[in-house]
Amino acid sequence: MLKQITIFLALIGIGAATLLVFKLKKPLPAPVPLVEPSHAPYTDSIGARGIVEAVDENVVVAPLLPGLIMDIYVKVGDQVKKGDPLFRQDTRDAEARVAAQQAQVALLEAQVKEAEVKVADKKDDLARADRLLAQRVISEDVQKRKYFDLQAAESGLGTARANLLLARAQLTQSDVNLDLLTVRAPRDGEILRQNMHEGEYAGVSPSDPNAPSLLLGETQRLQLRADVDEDSASRVKVGAPAVAFIKGMHSDPIPMRFVRIEPYITVKKSLTGDSTERVDTRVLQVIYQFDKTKVPVYVGQQMDVFIDGAPPALNAPRENTNTVLVLPQSANP
Repeated sequence: MLKQITIFLALIGIGAATLLVFKLKKPLPAPVPLVEPSHAPYTDSIGARGIVEAVDENVVVAPLLPGLIMDIYVKVGDQVKKGDPLFRQDTRDAEARVAAQQAQVALLEAQVKEAEVKVADKKDDLARADRLLAQRVISEDVQKRKYFDLQAAESGLGTARANLLLARAQLTQSDVNLDLLTVRAPRDGEILRQNMHEGEYAGVSPSDPNAPSLLLGETQRLQLRADVDEDSASRVKVGAPAVAFIKGMHSDPIPMRFVRIEPYITVKKSLTGDSTERVDTRVLQVIYQFDKTKVPVYVGQQMDVFIDGAPPALNAPRENTNTVLVLPQSANP
Protein backbone atom coordinates (compact mmCIF):
# COMPACT_ATOMS: atom_id res chain seq x y z
CA MET A 1 0.00 0.00 0.00
CA LEU A 2 2.82 2.42 0.90
CA LYS A 3 4.55 1.60 -2.39
CA GLN A 4 1.44 2.49 -4.41
CA ILE A 5 1.07 5.82 -2.62
CA THR A 6 4.72 6.66 -3.34
CA ILE A 7 4.29 5.85 -7.02
CA PHE A 8 1.10 7.96 -7.15
CA LEU A 9 2.81 10.96 -5.57
CA ALA A 10 5.72 10.62 -7.96
CA LEU A 11 3.37 10.66 -10.94
CA ILE A 12 1.63 13.74 -9.56
CA GLY A 13 5.03 15.49 -9.20
CA ILE A 14 6.01 14.61 -12.74
CA GLY A 15 2.72 15.94 -14.06
CA ALA A 16 3.05 19.15 -12.09
CA ALA A 17 6.59 19.69 -13.33
CA THR A 18 5.49 19.07 -16.92
CA LEU A 19 2.61 21.51 -16.55
CA LEU A 20 4.96 24.12 -15.10
CA VAL A 21 7.41 23.73 -17.99
CA PHE A 22 4.66 24.20 -20.58
CA LYS A 23 3.34 27.19 -18.68
CA LEU A 24 6.78 28.83 -18.61
CA LYS A 25 7.27 28.25 -22.34
CA LYS A 26 4.02 30.01 -23.14
CA PRO A 27 4.85 33.51 -24.57
CA LEU A 28 3.75 36.42 -22.43
CA PRO A 29 1.48 39.02 -23.99
CA ALA A 30 3.16 42.24 -25.06
CA PRO A 31 2.92 44.87 -22.32
CA VAL A 32 0.66 47.80 -23.00
CA PRO A 33 2.76 51.01 -23.19
CA LEU A 34 1.92 53.65 -20.63
CA VAL A 35 2.01 56.34 -23.33
CA GLU A 36 1.33 55.62 -26.96
CA PRO A 37 4.42 56.50 -29.00
CA SER A 38 4.42 58.93 -31.89
CA HIS A 39 3.57 57.52 -35.31
CA ALA A 40 5.44 58.37 -38.50
CA PRO A 41 3.13 60.37 -40.80
CA TYR A 42 5.02 59.50 -44.00
CA THR A 43 5.34 56.25 -45.88
CA ASP A 44 9.11 56.61 -45.95
CA SER A 45 10.01 58.49 -42.76
CA ILE A 46 13.38 59.36 -41.31
CA GLY A 47 13.29 59.47 -37.53
CA ALA A 48 15.32 62.09 -35.66
CA ARG A 49 15.55 63.69 -32.26
CA GLY A 50 15.36 67.49 -32.14
CA ILE A 51 16.17 70.24 -29.67
CA VAL A 52 14.15 73.46 -29.63
CA GLU A 53 16.25 76.63 -29.75
CA ALA A 54 15.91 80.28 -30.65
CA VAL A 55 15.88 81.21 -34.32
CA ASP A 56 19.24 82.95 -34.12
CA GLU A 57 20.50 80.26 -31.73
CA ASN A 58 21.00 80.80 -28.04
CA VAL A 59 23.84 83.03 -26.83
CA VAL A 60 25.77 82.39 -23.63
CA VAL A 61 26.66 85.75 -22.09
CA ALA A 62 29.60 85.40 -19.69
CA PRO A 63 32.00 87.85 -18.01
CA LEU A 64 34.76 89.08 -20.29
CA LEU A 65 37.19 89.69 -17.42
CA PRO A 66 37.70 87.75 -14.19
CA GLY A 67 36.22 89.42 -11.15
CA LEU A 68 33.54 89.54 -8.50
CA ILE A 69 29.91 89.86 -9.64
CA MET A 70 28.38 92.82 -7.80
CA ASP A 71 24.98 93.49 -9.42
CA ILE A 72 22.64 91.49 -11.66
CA TYR A 73 20.06 93.65 -13.42
CA VAL A 74 17.91 90.93 -15.04
CA LYS A 75 16.18 87.70 -14.14
CA VAL A 76 14.85 84.70 -16.06
CA GLY A 77 12.00 85.67 -18.36
CA ASP A 78 12.99 89.33 -18.79
CA GLN A 79 12.93 90.78 -22.29
CA VAL A 80 16.04 92.84 -23.06
CA LYS A 81 17.11 95.08 -25.91
CA LYS A 82 20.53 95.25 -27.50
CA GLY A 83 22.82 97.30 -25.28
CA ASP A 84 20.82 96.88 -22.06
CA PRO A 85 23.03 96.20 -19.00
CA LEU A 86 22.78 92.61 -17.79
CA PHE A 87 25.19 92.49 -14.84
CA ARG A 88 28.12 94.41 -13.37
CA GLN A 89 31.36 93.16 -11.89
CA ASP A 90 33.47 94.79 -9.20
CA THR A 91 34.68 98.08 -10.66
CA ARG A 92 36.71 99.47 -7.74
CA ASP A 93 40.12 98.46 -9.05
CA ALA A 94 39.28 99.58 -12.59
CA GLU A 95 37.98 102.93 -11.35
CA ALA A 96 41.20 103.44 -9.36
CA ARG A 97 43.26 102.73 -12.48
CA VAL A 98 41.22 105.26 -14.47
CA ALA A 99 41.73 107.91 -11.76
CA ALA A 100 45.49 107.24 -11.70
CA GLN A 101 45.69 107.48 -15.51
CA GLN A 102 43.71 110.72 -15.50
CA ALA A 103 46.16 112.21 -12.99
CA GLN A 104 49.08 111.01 -15.10
CA VAL A 105 47.60 112.63 -18.21
CA ALA A 106 47.10 115.92 -16.34
CA LEU A 107 50.73 115.83 -15.15
CA LEU A 108 52.08 115.17 -18.64
CA GLU A 109 49.90 117.91 -20.13
CA ALA A 110 51.54 120.35 -17.69
CA GLN A 111 54.98 119.03 -18.67
CA VAL A 112 54.16 119.56 -22.36
CA LYS A 113 53.16 123.15 -21.68
CA GLU A 114 56.40 123.68 -19.73
CA ALA A 115 58.42 122.20 -22.61
CA GLU A 116 56.60 124.46 -25.10
CA VAL A 117 57.49 127.53 -23.01
CA LYS A 118 61.11 126.38 -22.85
CA VAL A 119 61.23 125.97 -26.64
CA ALA A 120 59.80 129.47 -27.10
CA ASP A 121 62.45 130.86 -24.73
CA LYS A 122 65.29 129.10 -26.56
CA LYS A 123 63.99 130.40 -29.91
CA ASP A 124 64.04 133.94 -28.54
CA ASP A 125 67.61 133.44 -27.22
CA LEU A 126 68.72 132.16 -30.60
CA ALA A 127 67.13 135.13 -32.41
CA ARG A 128 68.95 137.61 -30.15
CA ALA A 129 72.20 135.68 -30.59
CA ASP A 130 71.82 135.87 -34.37
CA ARG A 131 71.43 139.69 -34.18
CA LEU A 132 74.36 140.06 -31.81
CA LEU A 133 76.51 137.85 -33.99
CA ALA A 134 75.69 140.02 -37.00
CA GLN A 135 76.88 143.06 -35.02
CA ARG A 136 79.97 141.09 -33.96
CA VAL A 137 79.06 141.56 -30.29
CA ILE A 138 79.28 137.84 -29.47
CA SER A 139 81.32 135.07 -30.96
CA GLU A 140 80.04 132.39 -33.32
CA ASP A 141 80.62 129.78 -30.59
CA VAL A 142 78.09 131.48 -28.31
CA GLN A 143 75.55 131.55 -31.15
CA LYS A 144 76.11 127.82 -31.75
CA ARG A 145 75.45 127.10 -28.09
CA LYS A 146 72.10 128.90 -28.31
CA TYR A 147 71.22 126.85 -31.40
CA PHE A 148 72.03 123.56 -29.64
CA ASP A 149 70.01 124.63 -26.59
CA LEU A 150 67.01 125.15 -28.89
CA GLN A 151 67.48 121.69 -30.43
CA ALA A 152 67.58 120.10 -26.94
CA ALA A 153 64.42 121.97 -25.91
CA GLU A 154 62.55 120.83 -29.04
CA SER A 155 63.65 117.25 -28.40
CA GLY A 156 62.38 117.50 -24.81
CA LEU A 157 59.06 118.83 -26.13
CA GLY A 158 58.77 115.84 -28.50
CA THR A 159 59.47 113.41 -25.62
CA ALA A 160 56.85 115.12 -23.43
CA ARG A 161 54.25 114.91 -26.20
CA ALA A 162 55.02 111.22 -26.80
CA ASN A 163 54.64 110.48 -23.08
CA LEU A 164 51.34 112.35 -23.09
CA LEU A 165 50.14 110.34 -26.11
CA LEU A 166 51.08 107.07 -24.35
CA ALA A 167 49.30 108.12 -21.15
CA ARG A 168 46.14 109.00 -23.08
CA ALA A 169 46.21 105.58 -24.79
CA GLN A 170 46.58 103.90 -21.40
CA LEU A 171 43.68 105.98 -20.09
CA THR A 172 41.56 104.83 -23.04
CA GLN A 173 42.48 101.22 -22.29
CA SER A 174 41.54 101.69 -18.64
CA ASP A 175 38.19 103.21 -19.68
CA VAL A 176 37.53 100.21 -21.94
CA ASN A 177 38.35 97.75 -19.13
CA LEU A 178 36.01 99.66 -16.84
CA ASP A 179 33.25 99.56 -19.43
CA LEU A 180 33.74 95.81 -20.00
CA LEU A 181 32.91 95.15 -16.35
CA THR A 182 29.31 96.11 -17.16
CA VAL A 183 28.17 93.37 -19.53
CA ARG A 184 25.42 94.38 -21.94
CA ALA A 185 23.03 92.42 -24.13
CA PRO A 186 24.57 91.66 -27.54
CA ARG A 187 21.11 91.59 -29.15
CA ASP A 188 17.38 91.59 -28.42
CA GLY A 189 16.04 88.52 -26.67
CA GLU A 190 14.77 86.88 -23.51
CA ILE A 191 16.78 85.70 -20.53
CA LEU A 192 16.34 81.92 -20.67
CA ARG A 193 18.69 80.84 -17.88
CA GLN A 194 20.60 82.52 -15.07
CA ASN A 195 23.65 80.71 -13.80
CA MET A 196 25.21 83.41 -11.63
CA HIS A 197 24.69 85.07 -8.28
CA GLU A 198 25.69 88.37 -6.73
CA GLY A 199 28.91 88.05 -4.75
CA GLU A 200 30.14 85.11 -6.87
CA TYR A 201 33.63 85.20 -8.37
CA ALA A 202 33.65 84.73 -12.13
CA GLY A 203 36.75 83.45 -13.87
CA VAL A 204 37.28 83.38 -17.61
CA SER A 205 36.98 79.68 -18.50
CA PRO A 206 34.88 79.13 -21.68
CA SER A 207 35.26 75.34 -21.45
CA ASP A 208 33.63 75.20 -18.00
CA PRO A 209 29.86 74.59 -18.40
CA ASN A 210 29.28 75.61 -14.78
CA ALA A 211 30.95 79.01 -15.15
CA PRO A 212 28.71 81.96 -14.23
CA SER A 213 26.72 83.02 -17.29
CA LEU A 214 23.36 84.05 -18.67
CA LEU A 215 21.57 82.38 -21.58
CA LEU A 216 19.96 84.78 -24.03
CA GLY A 217 17.63 83.79 -26.86
CA GLU A 218 14.80 85.07 -29.04
CA THR A 219 11.68 83.10 -28.06
CA GLN A 220 9.20 84.90 -30.30
CA ARG A 221 10.36 82.64 -33.12
CA LEU A 222 11.63 79.14 -32.50
CA GLN A 223 13.51 76.59 -34.55
CA LEU A 224 14.29 72.91 -34.21
CA ARG A 225 17.73 71.36 -34.62
CA ALA A 226 17.08 67.77 -35.70
CA ASP A 227 19.84 65.16 -35.35
CA VAL A 228 19.66 62.56 -38.13
CA ASP A 229 21.86 59.50 -37.73
CA GLU A 230 24.69 59.42 -40.25
CA ASP A 231 23.35 56.14 -41.67
CA SER A 232 20.24 58.00 -42.85
CA ALA A 233 21.97 61.26 -43.78
CA SER A 234 22.03 60.49 -47.50
CA ARG A 235 18.24 60.12 -47.51
CA VAL A 236 17.62 63.67 -46.30
CA LYS A 237 16.79 65.98 -49.20
CA VAL A 238 16.91 69.76 -49.30
CA GLY A 239 13.44 71.14 -48.63
CA ALA A 240 12.12 67.84 -47.25
CA PRO A 241 8.95 68.41 -45.17
CA ALA A 242 8.86 67.27 -41.56
CA VAL A 243 6.51 66.89 -38.63
CA ALA A 244 7.50 67.01 -34.96
CA PHE A 245 5.85 65.76 -31.78
CA ILE A 246 6.68 66.83 -28.28
CA LYS A 247 8.62 64.01 -26.64
CA GLY A 248 6.22 61.55 -25.04
CA MET A 249 3.16 62.78 -26.98
CA HIS A 250 1.43 61.21 -29.98
CA SER A 251 -1.07 63.99 -30.61
CA ASP A 252 -0.85 67.61 -31.73
CA PRO A 253 1.70 67.26 -34.54
CA ILE A 254 3.65 70.43 -35.31
CA PRO A 255 4.42 71.08 -39.00
CA MET A 256 7.99 72.17 -39.72
CA ARG A 257 9.38 74.58 -42.32
CA PHE A 258 12.71 73.58 -43.81
CA VAL A 259 15.51 76.12 -43.30
CA ARG A 260 18.83 74.50 -44.09
CA ILE A 261 21.06 71.48 -43.67
CA GLU A 262 24.26 71.88 -41.69
CA PRO A 263 26.75 70.38 -44.18
CA TYR A 264 29.08 69.01 -41.49
CA ILE A 265 28.49 65.63 -39.86
CA THR A 266 29.07 66.33 -36.19
CA VAL A 267 29.38 64.24 -33.05
CA LYS A 268 26.02 63.65 -31.42
CA LYS A 269 25.60 65.19 -28.01
CA SER A 270 24.36 63.11 -25.14
CA LEU A 271 20.63 63.13 -24.46
CA THR A 272 21.34 64.51 -20.99
CA GLY A 273 21.70 67.94 -22.54
CA ASP A 274 25.21 68.44 -21.18
CA SER A 275 27.26 70.01 -23.97
CA THR A 276 30.46 68.34 -22.74
CA GLU A 277 29.14 64.76 -22.69
CA ARG A 278 29.35 62.87 -25.99
CA VAL A 279 28.53 59.47 -27.38
CA ASP A 280 30.05 57.50 -30.25
CA THR A 281 27.47 58.55 -32.83
CA ARG A 282 27.72 61.13 -35.60
CA VAL A 283 24.69 62.97 -36.90
CA LEU A 284 23.59 65.32 -39.65
CA GLN A 285 21.85 68.40 -38.25
CA VAL A 286 18.81 69.71 -40.13
CA ILE A 287 17.30 73.07 -39.13
CA TYR A 288 13.53 73.66 -39.21
CA GLN A 289 11.35 76.56 -38.07
CA PHE A 290 7.83 76.35 -36.71
CA ASP A 291 5.09 78.62 -35.40
CA LYS A 292 3.85 78.64 -31.83
CA THR A 293 0.97 76.26 -31.24
CA LYS A 294 -1.68 75.77 -28.59
CA VAL A 295 0.69 73.36 -26.84
CA PRO A 296 3.45 75.33 -25.06
CA VAL A 297 6.93 74.62 -26.43
CA TYR A 298 10.03 75.79 -24.59
CA VAL A 299 13.62 76.37 -25.62
CA GLY A 300 15.74 73.32 -24.82
CA GLN A 301 12.80 70.90 -25.08
CA GLN A 302 13.29 67.62 -26.92
CA MET A 303 10.99 66.61 -29.75
CA ASP A 304 10.48 63.54 -31.93
CA VAL A 305 10.95 64.49 -35.57
CA PHE A 306 9.83 62.61 -38.67
CA ILE A 307 11.30 63.77 -42.00
CA ASP A 308 9.83 62.72 -45.33
CA GLY A 309 12.50 60.55 -46.91
CA ALA A 310 10.68 59.83 -50.18
CA PRO A 311 12.84 60.74 -53.18
CA PRO A 312 11.53 63.50 -55.47
CA ALA A 313 9.52 62.40 -58.50
CA LEU A 314 11.55 61.95 -61.63
CA ASN A 315 9.49 63.80 -64.24
CA ALA A 316 12.25 64.14 -66.78
CA PRO A 317 12.35 61.42 -69.42
CA ARG A 318 15.07 58.89 -68.98
CA GLU A 319 17.95 59.08 -71.40
CA ASN A 320 18.34 56.26 -73.89
CA THR A 321 21.18 54.19 -72.55
CA ASN A 322 21.12 51.65 -75.41
CA THR A 323 24.42 51.64 -77.23
CA VAL A 324 25.10 50.34 -80.70
CA LEU A 325 28.37 48.57 -81.22
CA VAL A 326 29.77 49.41 -84.67
CA LEU A 327 32.28 46.90 -85.90
CA PRO A 328 34.88 48.01 -88.45
CA GLN A 329 34.27 46.61 -91.93
CA SER A 330 36.85 44.38 -93.37
CA ALA A 331 38.81 45.72 -96.29
CA ASN A 332 38.30 42.41 -98.16
CA PRO A 333 34.66 41.37 -98.68
